[in-house]
This record gives sequence, C-alpha cells and structure tokens, in this order.
Amino acid sequence: MVEPAKITQLTESMGVQPAPLYQRVKQAIISQIGSGTWKPNQRIPSENQLVAELGVSRMTISRALRELASEGYLLRMQGVGTYVAELKVHTTIMDVHNISDEIAVRGHKHTSKVITLGTASADAALADAFGMRPGEDLFHSLIVHYENAIPVQLEERWINPVMAPDYLLQNYESQTPYIYLNQAAPLTSGEHIIEAVSPTAAQCKLLAIKKSDPCLLISRHTRHQSILVTYTKLLYPGARHRLQGHFTRHG
Repeated sequence: MVEPAKITQLTESMGVQPAPLYQRVKQAIISQIGSGTWKPNQRIPSENQLVAELGVSRMTISRALRELASEGYLLRMQGVGTYVAELKVHTTIMDVHNISDEIAVRGHKHTSKVITLGTASADAALADAFGMRPGEDLFHSLIVHYENAIPVQLEERWINPVMAPDYLLQNYESQTPYIYLNQAAPLTSGEHIIEAVSPTAAQCKLLAIKKSDPCLLISRHTRHQSILVTYTKLLYPGARHRLQGHFTRHG
C-alpha cells in the first residue's frame, strides 16, 4: 500500500486532478487494483490500517470503501473483511445448471456447507404445489455454496420423497443436489420467478452480508414428467451476481 500521508502525492503522480479527499482515496485504491498489486479475492487492509497508512480520517476511508463496494471494485463481508471483487458472476436464468460446474468454468473452486438436511412438514402452499395433504413430510435442505471461500448462493430446497427417495442419504459437501436429482428424476420442465428481496438476519449471517444489502431470489419449481420434484429458493447477494439470459426472435 502507499506510505502514510502520501495520498496527495500519489494521486498527483497519476495525473489526477484535485478532488475531494475520499475521491483521492478511491483513486489510490483503484490504482492498486488496476496495477495488480491487489488481486481479485485478496483481502485488503482493514479500515484502521488504511487510516494509519493513508493518514486520513476513518470517516474518509469508510466512505471510500463503501462507494467502491457499490461500484463493484470491492466486496465487503460483515465480520469477515473487505476483498477485491472480481467481475460480477454471471448466472444463466434460462436453464438449470450445476453451480459447481459454473464455478469450475470460471477456473474457481466450489465448496459447500450443509446447514440443514432432513424432513419438514408441508404447509398449505407447499402441500398444494406438491399435491399432498398439509402436514405430510417433504425432504428439506439448506446449503451455502462458496466460490473461492466466498459465499455466493444460499440454496433452500423442498423435495418430493417419492421422486427422490434417497435424497437424505447423499453427501452434499462432496456433490451438489443437482447431481443426485438429475439422476433420480431428470428435469423435464419447470418455471421460476426472480425478485429483489431483503435478506433475513439468518440469511445475512450465512452469506456474510449486511441487512441493508439487496439480494436476488430465484424461486423455482422443477418437474419430471409433470410431477413436481423440487421447489427451490436460490438466494444470491446482489453485489456478487448478475443474472443473464438469451433469446432468439423468430418471424
């Protein structure tokens, strides 16, 4: 990083016009990222360290980091630290993919942590969707998916036990639910809804985000030969994801 109290000299040497101090701090940090000194997914110095190194106030540092996070340069995780962000992850919404494959294509490492795996009683809405009586058992799982140790997706599933009878016997920290479900009851149709939501306190903790951070939620029904196999909620931290799709116009 730059030497203490050298922020003005640094920005002037870069040919940057005089600007508010927080803007010059931002420009200095961007230069560290652009030069490769700070690499994607690298944890940067804490606010206290930056205050000491740059010789500016904590308020100035906090504003600079906050704005850089909102602009996509940094990734701030509550209780964990601030990291250099990569380009936003693209998630295709027109098809169903294995998240571990998507991460591997980017040359990154996928890991996961099972939070819950067991049975859950179907409420009225779930019972109606699965064609069963309220109170009957569904399989249920809650899993956090990580890309290079950063949480990028919270996956919650309710599963039809008839269609996927061995769901609870699988190790979902060595393979994703997608693998088993694609073998037990291959997807033949489905639909999903995408919406912006505010995370709950529990979701914030699992995804290492703040309550004020927006999230993207995909609610998805998947079927095998018209029978509902799973109802899934996929929660993405909005700052870490971009959803994309493709279409072709005919006629």
